[in-house]
Amino acid sequence: MGSKSPKGEFAARQLHKKRKKLRWSDIYYKRRTLRLDVKSDPMEGAPMARGIVLEKVGVESKQPNSAIRKCVRTQLIKNGRLVTAFLPGDGALNVIDEHDEVIIEGIGGSRGRSMGDIPGVRWKVIMVNGVSLKELVLGKKEKPLR
Repeated sequence: MGSKSPKGEFAARQLHKKRKKLRWSDIYYKRRTLRLDVKSDPMEGAPMARGIVLEKVGVESKQPNSAIRKCVRTQLIKNGRLVTAFLPGDGALNVIDEHDEVIIEGIGGSRGRSMGDIPGVRWKVIMVNGVSLKELVLGKKEKPLR
């Protein structure tokens, strides 16, 4: 400990108290203890979530790239929150319709943030109506009517 720390045989309680107080200046400790990331997370800490497609949207990519990334606005079933989820794969937008049930997961950016050149999109679609999106895009499976 530093020069201002209590020393001696009976200093343990004071050292413990001081450490407890000063820990709150550590941003990672504070966010973890107050559970701020879980509270603000629409998925509530879960790795995947089910949702209903409300609309298809195109998101412009960030500089220096120039493209329109195909995404869907999804309403999560568990808490009714709206999130934008990316559609990976060529022609994935043609497979998905409004009111389809999708399963979304994290897109894999650093610390749960968005990835690459897609601004503000933190999730991707992996399943549509219980069928893998990848297999639908590749034409290996057909989308069931529900």
